[in-house]
Order: sequence, then C-alpha cells, then structure tokens
Amino acid sequence: MTDTELTFQWRGDFDNGEVNALHAQCFDHRPCADDWWTQVNRYSLGWVCLRERSRLLGFVNVAWDGGVHAFVLDTMVAKHAQRRGFATRLIEEAVRNAKQTGCEWLHVDFEPDLRGFYFDACGFVPTDAGLIRLR
Repeated sequence: MTDTELTFQWRGDFDNGEVNALHAQCFDHRPCADDWWTQVNRYSLGWVCLRERSRLLGFVNVAWDGGVHAFVLDTMVAKHAQRRGFATRLIEEAVRNAKQTGCEWLHVDFEPDLRGFYFDACGFVPTDAGLIRLR
C-alpha cells in the first residue's frame, strides 16, 4: 500500500460493525455490537479514521471532558498493517486536531509494553496518575 491509498480523517464516517471488528482484532476479544457512532458523537472531541481506500485500517478515539482536557482511547491498527508507523500517524492527527479545538492537555494511559510507543514515538511525557479498578 502507498500513502496515496491512505486517508486519515478527523471525525470521519464509519460503520459500527467495522470499528467493532477492528477493536476485537486489536484487543483480542470476540466482536461486540457496540454503538460506537452514538458514543463518540456524544462523548468525544473527535476521532481519527485511517482508511486504505474504503477499508477501515485504523482508529483512535479522543474523549473529552468538555473543557481543556482530552483523552486518547482505543488506538487501533489492523494487525496486518501494524509496525508501519500508522498508529503514530493516527496520534499525530489526533494531537493536531485537539490543538485546533483549544484543548490544553491530551492524556493517555496504556499498558507498560506501550511506553516506547507513547513516549518515544508520539511525544507524550510521563506523569503521576492514579487509578481505581471498579470491576
């Protein structure tokens, strides 16, 4: 695939089924029937869709507190396209668009094996944070 076949679109259109399938593949679970479209339109500052022609290849959600804080959630790239820099480009597009909205902070949390990706490739910096497991 070449860059001319790829599109990164802020607040791009998508079908719930294709995001559910991508999420299941990337997070290793059975496909669900979640209503992503309603969820992101209600709670998110935006999202980025990566497409190869018409096929959804990647996705990242940028949730929002309604003020100056946004949160990266569900960074996903189809397994066959991983390790080609697409996830980094998804985050770059999310950062660029979050800046244009007036947000002041973009937060992310992640599993320890993703430290290099988020800190080195994407430019996030370590911070202190807290977490309470609810379930």
